Formats: sequence, C-alpha cells, structure tokens
Amino acid sequence: MATEVVKRLINVDEYYKMAEVGILKPEDRVELIYGEIFKMSPIGSRHAAIVNYCAKVMNQLFDGEAIVRIQNPIRIGHDNEPEPDISLLKFRPDYYTSAHPRPADVLVLIEVAGSSIKFDREVKAPLYAAHGIPECWIIDLENNQIEFLSKPQGDTYTETRVFVPGDEVWLIGKRFSVKELLIL
Repeated sequence: MATEVVKRLINVDEYYKMAEVGILKPEDRVELIYGEIFKMSPIGSRHAAIVNYCAKVMNQLFDGEAIVRIQNPIRIGHDNEPEPDISLLKFRPDYYTSAHPRPADVLVLIEVAGSSIKFDREVKAPLYAAHGIPECWIIDLENNQIEFLSKPQGDTYTETRVFVPGDEVWLIGKRFSVKELLIL
C-alpha cells in the first residue's frame, strides 16, 4: 500500500517558539511563507543602498502620514510572516508596538530583488495579493525597472505596470523618479 508524504507546516506561534528556544538564531535571515521557513538571499550593497534611499525619501515625504518600516515582519494569517524590504503602513501613534502590522494596515509593500526576483514574483506577490495588500512594487535590480502591481483579485494583481529610468512612479499622491530610486 502506497502512502503519501505530507509536509508538517508550522504556524507563526511555532515559528516564534523556535526562535525562543534557539532553533532559529537572531542572525538567521529567514521568513515564514505558507508555513515553511525560507532562507532569505544575502543583501548586496546596491540592494541595501536602494532600500535605505527609498526609506529615506518615503520617511521625508510621508512624515506623520504613514510609517515606513525596513525589513520588518508583516503578520499575514496564521502561517505567514514575510519581511518585505520596505513596508509603507497606515500611521499609528504607537508605531505598531503591540503587534506586527496585518494586511489591513499596509498601503504598499516593496521588494528589492536581485537573485530573489522569481521568488518575489511567483511566491510573495501572490501571497500579498491573496491577502488584499493594495500595491506591491518589485524593484528589479538586474533590469533597472520597477514592477508596479495593483488591484489584487484572488492571488494575483490584475494591473501590472513596468517603470524604467526616465519614468516617474506615483505612490499615494507623491511622485518618485525611477532613475533616482534605482540610484543610477
């Protein structure tokens, strides 16, 4: 008789317990997606620079209107806790001290992608869409472009636009130069 092999997935509470007891170390760069722990790609210097620059610009433009978080968790359901490169969140005076933000708190999530581009497009973007995140940007380092995904329906974004150097992209009424965001 054949038996089927079934994965044993974990939830967010178990994920935190693994960190608490030392199975996951503070220096481990991991995130929980659909109950599985994924190792995150190393951060190159251009990737880090773009994340820092975008966060600086957004902090200046949205001061007091929204909260900008860098590589911090978003709690999505009971088995997902991704760490997008940049999260632009609804403003709260407590800066989410009581709990990580949830999908209803998110205005846009930004992933800066080099080697992780396929994972960001095929796994993380559908996760974000399935949970109603209104907008997702994928900053494609290899092709020097920004993929703007919006209008989530099911596990897909129904509107996709690509912006290249020379274009401008808008976010909540604020204008950004693609060339400037890509630090070209």
